[in-house]
Amino acid sequence: MVQYEELRKAVFGVDIVPCFRIHWQLSRSRDPEFGILAPGFCLPDTHAMPINDSIEIEVKFHVPDPGLMRDRILATGATFCGRHFETNIRFENKTRSLRDQGILLRLRKDNQIRLTFKSPPPGGGEKDFKMHRELEVQVDDFDTTVAILEGLGFQQEQTYEKWRETFHLGDTEILIDTMPYGKFLEIEGEKSSIRNLAKRLHMRWEERILLNYLEIFEIIRREEKLPFNDITFENFKGHPVDIRKYLHLLYRLNGPVPKQKFL
Repeated sequence: MVQYEELRKAVFGVDIVPCFRIHWQLSRSRDPEFGILAPGFCLPDTHAMPINDSIEIEVKFHVPDPGLMRDRILATGATFCGRHFETNIRFENKTRSLRDQGILLRLRKDNQIRLTFKSPPPGGGEKDFKMHRELEVQVDDFDTTVAILEGLGFQQEQTYEKWRETFHLGDTEILIDTMPYGKFLEIEGEKSSIRNLAKRLHMRWEERILLNYLEIFEIIRREEKLPFNDITFENFKGHPVDIRKYLHLLYRLNGPVPKQKFL
Protein backbone atom coordinates (compact mmCIF):
# COMPACT_ATOMS: atom_id res chain seq x y z
CA MET A 1 0.00 0.00 0.00
CA VAL A 2 2.58 2.55 -1.14
CA GLN A 3 4.78 2.33 1.97
CA TYR A 4 1.71 3.03 4.09
CA GLU A 5 2.25 0.27 6.65
CA GLU A 6 5.76 1.57 7.32
CA LEU A 7 4.46 5.11 7.56
CA ARG A 8 1.68 4.11 9.92
CA LYS A 9 3.95 2.31 12.36
CA ALA A 10 6.82 4.80 12.21
CA VAL A 11 4.76 7.97 12.52
CA PHE A 12 1.73 6.84 14.48
CA GLY A 13 3.27 4.01 16.50
CA VAL A 14 0.08 1.96 16.24
CA ASP A 15 -1.45 -0.52 13.83
CA ILE A 16 -4.85 1.20 13.61
CA VAL A 17 -5.16 4.93 12.99
CA PRO A 18 -8.52 6.43 13.92
CA CYS A 19 -9.93 9.47 12.21
CA PHE A 20 -10.67 12.26 14.69
CA ARG A 21 -13.45 14.81 14.64
CA ILE A 22 -13.32 17.71 17.09
CA HIS A 23 -16.52 19.24 18.41
CA TRP A 24 -15.84 22.63 19.94
CA GLN A 25 -17.64 24.07 22.94
CA LEU A 26 -17.47 27.82 22.49
CA SER A 27 -18.33 30.94 24.42
CA ARG A 28 -19.91 33.65 22.27
CA SER A 29 -17.63 36.67 22.17
CA ARG A 30 -16.83 39.21 19.47
CA ASP A 31 -13.62 39.37 17.49
CA PRO A 32 -12.70 43.07 17.04
CA GLU A 33 -10.57 42.32 13.96
CA PHE A 34 -13.24 40.51 11.95
CA GLY A 35 -16.39 41.86 13.63
CA ILE A 36 -17.84 38.35 14.00
CA LEU A 37 -18.41 35.85 16.73
CA ALA A 38 -15.11 34.38 17.85
CA PRO A 39 -14.21 31.45 20.08
CA GLY A 40 -13.65 32.13 23.72
CA PHE A 41 -12.43 29.10 25.62
CA CYS A 42 -12.51 26.03 23.38
CA LEU A 43 -12.71 22.55 24.83
CA PRO A 44 -12.01 19.85 22.27
CA ASP A 45 -14.33 16.90 22.71
CA THR A 46 -12.43 14.33 20.66
CA HIS A 47 -14.16 11.15 19.51
CA ALA A 48 -12.18 8.43 17.78
CA MET A 49 -13.94 7.10 14.71
CA PRO A 50 -13.27 3.63 13.28
CA ILE A 51 -11.37 3.58 10.01
CA ASN A 52 -14.40 2.14 8.18
CA ASP A 53 -16.39 5.27 9.11
CA SER A 54 -13.81 7.78 7.84
CA ILE A 55 -15.49 8.60 4.52
CA GLU A 56 -15.73 12.36 4.08
CA ILE A 57 -18.45 13.92 1.94
CA GLU A 58 -18.25 17.54 0.83
CA VAL A 59 -18.89 20.15 -1.84
CA LYS A 60 -17.43 23.58 -2.60
CA PHE A 61 -18.86 26.81 -3.96
CA HIS A 62 -17.15 29.97 -5.15
CA VAL A 63 -17.85 32.86 -2.75
CA PRO A 64 -17.51 36.37 -4.24
CA ASP A 65 -18.53 38.05 -0.94
CA PRO A 66 -17.17 36.25 2.17
CA GLY A 67 -18.70 38.84 4.51
CA LEU A 68 -22.21 38.21 3.19
CA MET A 69 -21.66 34.46 3.35
CA ARG A 70 -20.39 34.73 6.92
CA ASP A 71 -23.60 36.53 7.90
CA ARG A 72 -25.72 33.86 6.21
CA ILE A 73 -23.85 31.08 8.01
CA LEU A 74 -24.25 32.69 11.42
CA ALA A 75 -27.96 33.30 10.70
CA THR A 76 -28.44 29.52 10.49
CA GLY A 77 -27.33 29.22 14.13
CA ALA A 78 -23.90 27.86 13.28
CA THR A 79 -21.09 28.44 15.77
CA PHE A 80 -17.91 30.20 14.70
CA CYS A 81 -14.84 28.19 15.73
CA GLY A 82 -11.97 30.40 14.65
CA ARG A 83 -9.84 31.62 11.76
CA HIS A 84 -6.41 30.16 11.10
CA PHE A 85 -3.63 30.32 8.54
CA GLU A 86 -2.66 26.96 7.05
CA THR A 87 0.56 25.71 5.56
CA ASN A 88 0.26 22.34 3.81
CA ILE A 89 2.94 20.14 2.29
CA ARG A 90 1.95 17.42 -0.17
CA PHE A 91 4.35 14.49 -0.27
CA GLU A 92 5.07 12.08 -3.10
CA ASN A 93 6.93 8.78 -3.34
CA LYS A 94 10.06 8.30 -5.43
CA THR A 95 8.09 7.41 -8.56
CA ARG A 96 5.56 10.22 -8.03
CA SER A 97 2.72 7.73 -8.33
CA LEU A 98 0.59 8.71 -5.29
CA ARG A 99 -1.38 11.36 -7.15
CA ASP A 100 -2.08 9.03 -10.07
CA GLN A 101 -3.52 6.51 -7.58
CA GLY A 102 -5.79 9.17 -6.07
CA ILE A 103 -3.72 9.28 -2.88
CA LEU A 104 -2.84 12.38 -0.92
CA LEU A 105 -0.20 12.33 1.82
CA ARG A 106 -0.26 15.73 3.50
CA LEU A 107 1.28 17.46 6.50
CA ARG A 108 -0.68 20.50 7.69
CA LYS A 109 0.23 23.21 10.20
CA ASP A 110 -2.32 25.71 11.52
CA ASN A 111 -3.18 25.91 15.21
CA GLN A 112 -2.31 22.20 15.25
CA ILE A 113 -0.04 19.90 13.24
CA ARG A 114 -1.77 17.00 11.48
CA LEU A 115 -0.66 14.23 9.16
CA THR A 116 -3.34 13.11 6.70
CA PHE A 117 -3.74 10.21 4.28
CA LYS A 118 -6.56 10.44 1.73
CA SER A 119 -7.62 7.88 -0.86
CA PRO A 120 -10.61 7.26 -3.13
CA PRO A 121 -13.68 5.79 -1.39
CA PRO A 122 -14.77 2.20 -2.02
CA GLY A 123 -16.71 2.16 -5.27
CA GLY A 124 -15.24 5.45 -6.49
CA GLY A 125 -16.81 8.91 -6.52
CA GLU A 126 -20.23 10.12 -7.63
CA LYS A 127 -21.65 13.02 -9.56
CA ASP A 128 -23.23 15.05 -6.74
CA PHE A 129 -20.57 15.05 -4.02
CA LYS A 130 -16.84 14.88 -3.52
CA MET A 131 -16.04 11.83 -1.41
CA HIS A 132 -12.80 10.39 -0.07
CA ARG A 133 -11.49 8.13 2.65
CA GLU A 134 -9.44 10.03 5.20
CA LEU A 135 -7.08 8.96 7.96
CA GLU A 136 -5.70 11.75 10.11
CA VAL A 137 -3.63 12.04 13.28
CA GLN A 138 -2.27 14.98 15.26
CA VAL A 139 1.50 15.13 15.69
CA ASP A 140 3.66 17.27 17.96
CA ASP A 141 6.57 18.39 15.80
CA PHE A 142 6.32 19.61 12.21
CA ASP A 143 10.01 19.40 11.27
CA THR A 144 10.48 15.98 12.87
CA THR A 145 7.46 14.60 11.00
CA VAL A 146 8.90 15.95 7.74
CA ALA A 147 12.18 14.19 8.56
CA ILE A 148 10.38 10.91 9.27
CA LEU A 149 8.48 11.06 5.98
CA GLU A 150 11.63 11.88 4.04
CA GLY A 151 13.45 9.08 5.85
CA LEU A 152 10.76 6.68 4.61
CA GLY A 153 11.43 7.76 1.04
CA PHE A 154 8.74 10.39 0.57
CA GLN A 155 9.61 13.83 -0.80
CA GLN A 156 8.06 17.28 -0.56
CA GLU A 157 6.19 17.82 -3.83
CA GLN A 158 4.02 20.90 -3.33
CA THR A 159 3.23 23.56 -0.73
CA TYR A 160 -0.14 25.28 -0.54
CA GLU A 161 -1.53 27.91 1.82
CA LYS A 162 -4.92 29.19 2.85
CA TRP A 163 -6.80 31.18 5.46
CA ARG A 164 -9.66 29.12 6.87
CA GLU A 165 -12.70 30.12 8.92
CA THR A 166 -14.52 27.21 10.54
CA PHE A 167 -18.16 26.95 11.62
CA HIS A 168 -20.17 24.04 13.03
CA LEU A 169 -23.89 23.45 12.70
CA GLY A 170 -24.77 20.17 14.36
CA ASP A 171 -22.66 17.49 12.68
CA THR A 172 -22.02 19.65 9.62
CA GLU A 173 -18.79 21.59 9.18
CA ILE A 174 -18.84 24.84 7.21
CA LEU A 175 -15.64 26.47 5.97
CA ILE A 176 -14.82 29.77 4.32
CA ASP A 177 -11.44 29.37 2.65
CA THR A 178 -9.32 32.19 1.27
CA MET A 179 -6.92 30.70 -1.26
CA PRO A 180 -4.23 32.73 -3.03
CA TYR A 181 -6.42 32.58 -6.16
CA GLY A 182 -9.94 32.98 -4.74
CA LYS A 183 -12.46 32.50 -1.95
CA PHE A 184 -14.63 29.44 -1.46
CA LEU A 185 -17.30 27.91 0.75
CA GLU A 186 -16.93 24.25 1.69
CA ILE A 187 -19.65 22.18 3.37
CA GLU A 188 -18.83 18.79 4.86
CA GLY A 189 -21.29 16.36 6.41
CA GLU A 190 -24.07 13.98 5.46
CA LYS A 191 -25.43 14.26 1.91
CA SER A 192 -28.89 15.46 2.93
CA SER A 193 -27.44 18.00 5.37
CA ILE A 194 -25.10 19.38 2.73
CA ARG A 195 -27.92 19.85 0.23
CA ASN A 196 -30.23 21.46 2.78
CA LEU A 197 -27.58 23.81 4.08
CA ALA A 198 -26.49 24.84 0.59
CA LYS A 199 -30.09 25.82 -0.11
CA ARG A 200 -30.34 27.79 3.15
CA LEU A 201 -27.17 29.65 2.20
CA HIS A 202 -28.70 30.54 -1.20
CA MET A 203 -26.14 28.55 -3.17
CA ARG A 204 -27.09 27.14 -6.58
CA TRP A 205 -26.54 23.38 -6.54
CA GLU A 206 -25.56 23.31 -10.21
CA GLU A 207 -22.66 25.64 -9.31
CA ARG A 208 -21.14 23.29 -6.76
CA ILE A 209 -17.47 22.42 -7.28
CA LEU A 210 -16.24 18.85 -6.83
CA LEU A 211 -12.58 19.59 -7.48
CA ASN A 212 -10.15 20.20 -4.67
CA TYR A 213 -7.85 23.20 -4.42
CA LEU A 214 -4.91 21.45 -6.08
CA GLU A 215 -7.04 20.48 -9.09
CA ILE A 216 -8.42 24.02 -9.33
CA PHE A 217 -4.88 25.36 -9.27
CA GLU A 218 -3.84 23.03 -12.11
CA ILE A 219 -6.59 24.51 -14.29
CA ILE A 220 -5.52 28.06 -13.41
CA ARG A 221 -1.85 27.29 -13.92
CA ARG A 222 -2.54 25.82 -17.35
CA GLU A 223 -4.74 28.70 -18.48
CA GLU A 224 -2.54 31.44 -17.00
CA LYS A 225 0.76 29.69 -17.83
CA LEU A 226 1.94 30.22 -14.28
CA PRO A 227 5.65 29.53 -13.74
CA PHE A 228 5.35 28.05 -10.23
CA ASN A 229 4.06 24.91 -8.52
CA ASP A 230 3.52 26.11 -4.94
CA ILE A 231 0.17 27.73 -4.10
CA THR A 232 1.37 30.51 -1.82
CA PHE A 233 0.22 34.08 -1.35
CA GLU A 234 3.72 35.29 -2.14
CA ASN A 235 3.76 33.51 -5.51
CA PHE A 236 0.42 35.01 -6.51
CA LYS A 237 1.45 38.57 -5.62
CA GLY A 238 3.02 38.97 -9.03
CA HIS A 239 0.34 36.91 -10.80
CA PRO A 240 -3.13 38.12 -9.75
CA VAL A 241 -5.90 35.84 -10.98
CA ASP A 242 -9.59 36.49 -11.55
CA ILE A 243 -11.08 33.09 -10.66
CA ARG A 244 -14.41 34.09 -12.21
CA LYS A 245 -12.89 33.56 -15.66
CA TYR A 246 -12.51 29.87 -14.93
CA LEU A 247 -15.66 29.02 -12.99
CA HIS A 248 -17.32 27.60 -16.10
CA LEU A 249 -14.49 25.08 -16.33
CA LEU A 250 -14.98 24.08 -12.69
CA TYR A 251 -18.75 23.66 -13.09
CA ARG A 252 -18.26 21.64 -16.27
CA LEU A 253 -16.43 18.98 -14.26
CA ASN A 254 -19.45 18.23 -12.05
CA GLY A 255 -20.36 15.06 -13.92
CA PRO A 256 -19.57 11.52 -12.74
CA VAL A 257 -16.12 11.18 -11.21
CA PRO A 258 -15.06 7.54 -11.64
CA LYS A 259 -11.61 8.18 -10.18
CA GLN A 260 -10.49 11.13 -8.10
CA LYS A 261 -6.81 11.70 -8.79
CA PHE A 262 -6.36 14.61 -6.39
CA LEU A 263 -7.83 14.84 -2.91
